[in-house]
Amino acid sequence: MSSHAPQQPSEGRPQRVLIVTAHPEPRSLTAALADFAVERLRSAGHEVRVSDLYAMKWQSALGADDFPEHPAGARLEVLAAQGEATRAGRLAAELAAEQEKLRWADAVVFQFPLWWFSVPAILKGWIDRVLTFEFAHGPALAPPYSEGALGGKRALLAVSVGARESAFSDRGAHGPLADVLFPLQHGVLWFTGMAALEPFAAYGTVSLAEEGFEAVAEAYGRRLDGLFTEQPVPFRRLDGGDYGRDMRLREGLERPGASGLELHTR
Repeated sequence: MSSHAPQQPSEGRPQRVLIVTAHPEPRSLTAALADFAVERLRSAGHEVRVSDLYAMKWQSALGADDFPEHPAGARLEVLAAQGEATRAGRLAAELAAEQEKLRWADAVVFQFPLWWFSVPAILKGWIDRVLTFEFAHGPALAPPYSEGALGGKRALLAVSVGARESAFSDRGAHGPLADVLFPLQHGVLWFTGMAALEPFAAYGTVSLAEEGFEAVAEAYGRRLDGLFTEQPVPFRRLDGGDYGRDMRLREGLERPGASGLELHTR
């Protein structure tokens, strides 16, 4: 099997959704959409938890404080320290709490503005610090780019973009949004086993009027309604035979005319 099958909701209980949101202004569009998502999902019967990183005063920078029992003055080998602390249950309390939310969740929604073609630093810090070695990846876990360490979970990037949509088209100056978000969609979500859905994007948000918000919310609501039924992006599996031992796609498997990042989807 060369592509991952859509993750289906478990029967017999409400689905559990973690929303990780990142914006310093509680009256921002990002915050409004996060609130909208909470209400929409709960009204559909789902359980929702929220990690509002700015409200939590989340520490962005990974460091020795993440590992309280790391010897003072000792060289910090990040992967080794993460793995040891993760296995021993000795991560800093805020990291353990976020990992527990991830274990609990059936789906994760990341709500953020697109800043410099990526996530805000505070959200990158959440990724760096929470997705630790031996929790989200590692040789003792299922291989990356498969239903791996965080397999069975769905993930949706919900992005507020200041620029117009045409600027992120195939001939747009910024490049296709799928390419811009590939490091997150493929390199973070699918690497750890989460089934990434097509991103939701609200464009032209710098000058968005009230009627514009209503249209955005309506479109976002439809995507949230399909959180557990929508087909995920058909990324190729690393362990499905499409890649050689050198982790390069085998010749002849690409679609006619496909190149670059397109090679890694079926």
